[in-house]
Amino acid sequence: MASTRTHERKHADQGSNGASGTKESGGGGAARTAVGVDAAVKERNLKRLRRIEGQVRGLQRMVEEERYCAEILTQISSVHEALRSVGRELMRNHLKHCATSAIRTSAADAEAMYDELVDLMYKHSR
Repeated sequence: MASTRTHERKHADQGSNGASGTKESGGGGAARTAVGVDAAVKERNLKRLRRIEGQVRGLQRMVEEERYCAEILTQISSVHEALRSVGRELMRNHLKHCATSAIRTSAADAEAMYDELVDLMYKHSR
């Protein structure tokens, strides 16, 4: 993992054009940022996430109103699929920009990225 951090530091000064770097997160630590994000992809993901947020609020209402369990479960499945859709888009962006950059940077960064990708595939295939 040390080489991934090295990769982040190397790209920390690339500017505000969506390049990789660090910025302070709400937890006080440094948050990693994407190497690159297509503006249209970002907008689509934000739109999907806002829609999902509304679906979750709807689920809360359904539970409060003690709606039929099967109806709630159907809506939960819909939210899961919507989140998977955002995840697929994010994975594509990660491969296109972040992984490609790391793999081209150095052998150590490439190895760290391969490990990260394998971990991501394992976590998201369940």
